[in-house]
Amino acid sequence: MTSMVIIGAGMAGHRAVISFRASNYDGPITLIGEEALMPYDRPPLSKAAIADEAEPTPVWLMDEGIAASLKAEVKCGVAAKAIDRQNKTVVLADGGSVPYAKLLIATGAKPRKLSLPGGEHALLLRNFEDTLLLRQKFLPGKRIVVIGGGFIGLELASSAAKRGCKVTLIEALPRILMRGVPEAIAAIVHARHVAAGVNMLTGTAISALTSDAVVLVDGRRIEADTIVAGIGAAPDVALAQSVGLVLDNGIAVDGTLQTSDPDIYAAGDCCSFPHPLFENRRIRLEAWRNAQDQGSLAAENMLGAAKTYKAVPWFWSDQYELSLQVAGLSDAGPRTVERRSSPETLMLFHLDEAGTIKGASGIGPGNSIARDVKLAEMLIAKEAKPNPAALADPAVQLKTLLKG
Repeated sequence: MTSMVIIGAGMAGHRAVISFRASNYDGPITLIGEEALMPYDRPPLSKAAIADEAEPTPVWLMDEGIAASLKAEVKCGVAAKAIDRQNKTVVLADGGSVPYAKLLIATGAKPRKLSLPGGEHALLLRNFEDTLLLRQKFLPGKRIVVIGGGFIGLELASSAAKRGCKVTLIEALPRILMRGVPEAIAAIVHARHVAAGVNMLTGTAISALTSDAVVLVDGRRIEADTIVAGIGAAPDVALAQSVGLVLDNGIAVDGTLQTSDPDIYAAGDCCSFPHPLFENRRIRLEAWRNAQDQGSLAAENMLGAAKTYKAVPWFWSDQYELSLQVAGLSDAGPRTVERRSSPETLMLFHLDEAGTIKGASGIGPGNSIARDVKLAEMLIAKEAKPNPAALADPAVQLKTLLKG
């Protein structure tokens, strides 16, 4: 009997397995994972797994017991080598094969490597094994150079600083988080890293790496015991590309997460999709929540539900005691409204020309902004046009704007 087959044992693949069973599918499910470990959660890899004093263990999404209760066959430590679309079979690197009725590709994204002389000297972070190596390197007093001022680079810099390292972060663009958040929030994050002792070098180009230093274009040499690159990730589309699926900043899927092959779906970091809340603009999200939600919906649609994916994008990052959260797309709203509920918090709402709220960005200690971001998420989903003055006024509760 042919299976529902999933390539990729991360969050999206894990959620798809659960969704198949929740949708009353009782046939075979096969989950294929390249890593030898059972599916585990990845956000802690750059944070708690490195910074905490206790020796880390993976945060399991699924273990043998859960897999058995779901009647799912999990093939760990074996890569999917090829897809035979004509015979509807996945060929495995160990010589085996798995036939499918419907196939979900959830291969995620892989960290980009530095394409400059000596780039091989930079470590990368993708899996739990990488985290263990970085934890061994991030020792008190060690000189750590982090290349890249995006979320991963900043989280790694924060973790290294917490472990007592001497940290330098290098970003080629004029500021950190250039593509991620508005400048006002990036400035708060930048200042917090400086306060933690991180040497922040922005607008700084690199000419080469050696085994013990980063050489800048201006001739400066930054000595390093360990160099880590966090310069973004590229969607893992090798399998999809090899069998002729349409690509567009990842595997191109429609609103139901179906690829150009009606029997193959894609979910999570590896795919781009049209979003109805943003004029069907095609986007690709590297976000935990998106992988979770798309994995669930893809499974439903593989069983015939034909639902459109329209969840509001949401992302978070921890920087020391600060929580940074983004809902929607900040670049979809050229007008920004600022709200300060306290001196320690900042919320920015992003409205389009018609006054529709398209995004919200917030930062503050602990969970101080969580409720406001959640309410903003609901306003975005509703395509609300809230009064800008009310948005800016901390005396006005955001939940009252949902009634408008």
